This record gives sequence, structure tokens and C-alpha cells, in this order.
Amino acid sequence: MNKNPQRLKAKKAPGQSQLILWGLALGLACGLFFGEYCAPLKVVGDAFVKLLQITVLPYIVVSLILGIGGLTGAQARELALKAGTLMLGFWGVALLIVLLLPLSFPRWESGAFFSTSLVEPPRPQNFLDLYIPSNPFRSLADNVVPAVVLFSILVGIALMAVKEKTGLLRGLTIATEALSRVTNLIARLTPIGLFAIAGSAAGTMSVEEFGRLQVFLLAYMVAALFLTLWVLPALVAVATPFTYREVVGCSRDALITAFVTGNLFIVLPVLTNRIKEMFQQCQLRRDTTEAYVDVIVPVSFNFPNVGKVLLLVFLLFAAWFSGSPLGAGQYPGFLLTGLLTFFGSLNIAIPYLLDALKLPADLFQLYLIAGIVTGSFATLLAAMNLLVFTILATALLTGVAKIQRAKMLAFVGLTALLTIGMVGGLRLYFSAFVKNNYTMAEVVGQMHLLREPLPAQVHSTPPPALAPTPGVSRLQAIQQRGFLRVGYLPDRLPYVFTNAHGELVGFDVEMAHDLARTLGVQLEFVPVERERLAEQVNAGGCDLLMSGLAVTPDRAVRLTLSASYRDETLAFVFPSHRRKEFRLRAAIQERKGLRVGILSDPYYAAQLRAALPKAETIELSSPREFFESDAAGLDAVLYTAEAGSAWTLLYPKFAVAVPQPGLLTIPLAYAMPRGEAELADYVNAWIELKQKDGTTARLYDYWILGRGAVEKKPRWSVLRNVLHWVK
Repeated sequence: MNKNPQRLKAKKAPGQSQLILWGLALGLACGLFFGEYCAPLKVVGDAFVKLLQITVLPYIVVSLILGIGGLTGAQARELALKAGTLMLGFWGVALLIVLLLPLSFPRWESGAFFSTSLVEPPRPQNFLDLYIPSNPFRSLADNVVPAVVLFSILVGIALMAVKEKTGLLRGLTIATEALSRVTNLIARLTPIGLFAIAGSAAGTMSVEEFGRLQVFLLAYMVAALFLTLWVLPALVAVATPFTYREVVGCSRDALITAFVTGNLFIVLPVLTNRIKEMFQQCQLRRDTTEAYVDVIVPVSFNFPNVGKVLLLVFLLFAAWFSGSPLGAGQYPGFLLTGLLTFFGSLNIAIPYLLDALKLPADLFQLYLIAGIVTGSFATLLAAMNLLVFTILATALLTGVAKIQRAKMLAFVGLTALLTIGMVGGLRLYFSAFVKNNYTMAEVVGQMHLLREPLPAQVHSTPPPALAPTPGVSRLQAIQQRGFLRVGYLPDRLPYVFTNAHGELVGFDVEMAHDLARTLGVQLEFVPVERERLAEQVNAGGCDLLMSGLAVTPDRAVRLTLSASYRDETLAFVFPSHRRKEFRLRAAIQERKGLRVGILSDPYYAAQLRAALPKAETIELSSPREFFESDAAGLDAVLYTAEAGSAWTLLYPKFAVAVPQPGLLTIPLAYAMPRGEAELADYVNAWIELKQKDGTTARLYDYWILGRGAVEKKPRWSVLRNVLHWVK
């Protein structure tokens, strides 16, 4: 190691690092004390982040053109070769950790409400718009960083061959220095900005919503800290004259800022300056050092960093979480596809990979929730990755790298032992302290009508039929007798079901209460047998059947159907460990001996037989037959994605899939006795009004998507929960 007494010193004035730490600590304390009252601080934090972003894109453009334009052809080729090889090595380290972390996962059982992403086709990646700057000015305006970088690289390469470029390079050098001064000026506001960001996050972030994600969160955070605090800086210490303390010390301010803001982009100029100062103050600067740094930082920023690649572990977590862990043969394709898709936006890559792995698309919602926490750790690791990668690449290119074999072997051996300890420790912790307390069935059982219900009589057995009154329409009869009799199909989650308190609830139960309230009458509910549905309705068993009834030609002839009030999508429900068997329609069509249950519906049974001619269909009277018994060895049941998702909340060992391309869309309607045109007109007008005033959308959000099903309590705070100064 270099023992030169002139070692790296802090760039900032004495006390700046301490001010940053104090700002962070005070922000956290403020958030914990005042809770949700700190939400307005988010505006201050957002303003600080925008200030930091002011110089980043201009800095990237200027520094890239300057750095590349000042190189020779030989230097550029050497840069591409050595930096490219080094980047492959960084990716290899990240992918190895990704493969090892699932060994720590315990057993888990889970379920989720229906998500619209379940029926959406996969979104394609548009790499052309991302990487090719057809209009560089638009790319600058839209903050499309990869396209801006490519444009700057091309200009820099062209400038390499220009002879009379000294004046331009001098101007770019002055511009770079000016932008650095602006960045340093804004960076003085860091303690205030971090105070606002930390206060807002600590005051508004809910702890409960991360409960079922704790395995992924803890595994990712531990791995990210392991790579940030040991693997990457220690690698610099064994491969260059820099010490571990210098690597960590020079980057402390930038790492804290990146961690708290969750934004790597804004610290690029700061990291660039710190790296240059390291080489300068340790007397390792060469003529091309600054040019290489100016090129490597912005270019490498656009490639997947270790923090980003490590997020591939979420896909393995999602597979484990949903009961469909990947087989050994799937890993090579998964890693290659994951690495390539991570060149783009994660918000596009994650849904794409979930679909490619045949995992539920609604798991993307878990990723978004987890991102609130993992985003900071991913950015922390990305900042250290950028710092270490640039130091190592620059050291290799300028000839100051000094790899000592004995130290490298010791580093590899110690890192291997620490990795085993990390994975083993996580496994022991998860096994001892992470319990799978599945609560989604209880959540469904606690669901209740959103609006105060009318007094209603719920019959457990069908009462005597209502005798028709000669010369009086059904609508008039309802108003004269003073009550509306609504028929329902038992076991029709989430439209009609009985909750844990013995109350009849669901989407259509709520709609029935609204209809009775609109008519100004009382309400009765009577059960209807699925096999005798049309017979009971036409015989006067009920005025209206409201149970998420699918529209079919036969029912349209035998009953009077209302206008459709919503659509559902046909899907397969099956044991979750067989998920990959039911994702592609073509693969299902080729399967022989497939046994599929269907709920006594000749029309859709015929549709299924036409779509899957090799499958055998078995009629069921209720989906409960499939979930609670072997059901004659059925492989799956044909149901709707919306209703099937609700059943999987009660039976989490089952899953739902819509084969791509999707099978059918099913309209739902309410059924009335045949010939009741006046009642049908009234109901149709009422349905349209409920759609216009937002009632059906509100009920859809609650009963189908589950929004609001879990009560959100106020964020814990000292002010509310300890001092009791506010309620």
C-alpha cells in the first residue's frame, strides 16, 4: 500500500459531513415525533432534489465530449476493452449474490386481491427510443439519459479526429469547472434538504405495509450493505494503492446524499470531483486521469450497476413468494434476460420479467411498495459501484493499479466466508423470527358494506314464491308491496358472500341495497340454485337476481337481462405450483388428458371445448368443490380472473392465470323474470346512473381490487401515541 503521508483530505469545510449527519438524524427524529404532520416537508425535499438535478445533464454532455474528444484512438480502444471487462466482472459478482440469496428464504404462504395487471398484455421494451437520440434536444428536454450519453459519445468520437480542437476543449474545460462550482454551491444546502426528506419519509411511511415483504427487504438490505461496505471498497484496497479508509472517506457525503434522496443521478458531479481529488491528493494523477474519469462516470452510469442488478433477487423472491420457485434450468435464461431488460426502466423490466417467468403480474405492486425502502439501499450501492468502478478502471488505464496476489487471495477467501455467513445468518434469522401469519382470509371475512345498509331480511332457504298481481307490472308490484326481493347465488365471491359476522355482503349486495334505497322500499335476499336459476326467477322466487351473473344466449332467451354493468375475463384457477402450465394458450391446447372444471354453464363449456379440444370438462355446482376436495382429480377450474382471485385469498395454495392471448371477456348482468320490460328499463337507467356517479367504480375498487379492505391506521408518532396530544 502507498504510505505517502499526503493522504486524502475532506473536500468540504470542516463540519460539513457532521452537518449532513445531523440533518439526517434531526429529520428522522422530527418525523418520528410529529408523524404525518411532517408531510409538508416533502415539498422542501423535492425542491432540493430538483436543485441538485440542475447541472447533471449539462455536466454529462460537457464532460463526455471533453473527455472523449481529448483522447487518442488507442486510448479510446483501451478504455473500451478494460472498462468493459471490468464491468462484466462487477455484473458477475452481483449475479452470484442474486443466486445465493434465495437460499435464505423460509417457507411462505400468500394471496392477493385481483389486479388489473393480471389481464393486461406484457408491455414491450422500446430500446430504440431509449438509446437512439433521433432528436438530441428532445432527449435533453425529456431527461432521456442514455440517448443524451450516446449523442455526447458520438460527438466526442468525432472530435477526436479534429485537428483544430484546442480552443473548443479549453472552452469545455471552463464550462466543466463552472458547472462543478454550481454543484458545490448547491451541495451546501444538503443538510437542509436531507432533513426535509428524512422528516417526510419517517413521518408518513407505514411500517405495517412492509410486513409480508420483510424477507426480501432484509435480504436485499443486508446484501447491499455487504457489497457497499466491504466487497467493493476492499477490492480497491487490494488492487490499487488506495486504502479502504480513503475510498469510504472520500465518498461519505455523496453516499449519504444518494441514500437519503434515492437518486444516483444528482451525485454524479460530486462523485466525479471526489475521484479526481483522490488521485491528485494521493499523488497518483497522470496526464489522462481526469479525461478518463470524465468519460467513465457518465458512460457507466447508463449501464446496469450492481445495485440495479441485485434487484433481480426480487424476481426470485416473487417466484418463491407465489409458490413457483425457478428450476435449475431456468436460471441461465432468467439471468441473461434480466440483465438485458435492466438496461431500461425497472418499472417496465419488472412486469416484463414477471410475465416471462409466468408469475402473477400483480406482484409488481409488491415491488413498488418494497421500492420505498430498497430504493435507498440500491442507490447507496449504485453510488459505491460507480465510485469503485471508476477508480479501478482509471487505475488500470493509467497504470497505477497494483494487484498483490497474496492480498487478493486473502480478500477472496474472507469474502467467501463472509458471504456464507451472510446467507446462513439470514436463513437462521428468518427461520426463527419470520412467521407466516397469513391474514388475507381474515381480511375478506372482515369486509363490510361501505354505506350504511337498509334493514334487510336474509333467507337461508327459498320462501314461497311471490304471486303475480293481474294487470300490475313487476315494478309496480314492488312499489306497492314495499319490499324488493333479490335472489343470490351462494359462493359467488366477491359479488355475494357471507362475512365472518354472518352478514351477507359483496359487490352486488351493496348494489342491491342501493337499488332498494332508490326505489324507496325494504329489502329481502333469497338463495337461488344455480341449476334451477331461470326456473326460480320466472316462478316468482325473486324480483331480481344479483350475483355477478354471466350473460349467455340461453339466459337471454329464458330471462330478461339488464345491460351489462361490468366485464370479467375468463381464466384458469389451479394449484399454485402448476402455474407455468397455464400461462400460454398454445401449450394448454396441446396438452392431452387435461381435466378442467366448469360451473354448470353450457355456453362457456362449449367455448372451452372449442378452445381446448383435447381437454375433458367436468361440471361443478360450486367452486368450493374444487378448492376443498380433489374434485375428481381436476387439473384446474375455468372461472373468471376477478372472482378466482377472491377465492385464492381464502385458499392461498391456488393461483389464477389468464392464458396469453386471453380466452374470453364475459359481460355480467342482472336477471329478471321474462317479459318484465318495465323493470328492465328502470334497472338499466339505474345502472347507467350508478356508473356515471362513480358508485360502481368505488365498489369495484373495494370489493374487487381490495382497496381499503385493510384499515390504514395513522402513522405511529410520539406526539400521538406517547404524549397523546392529538388523536
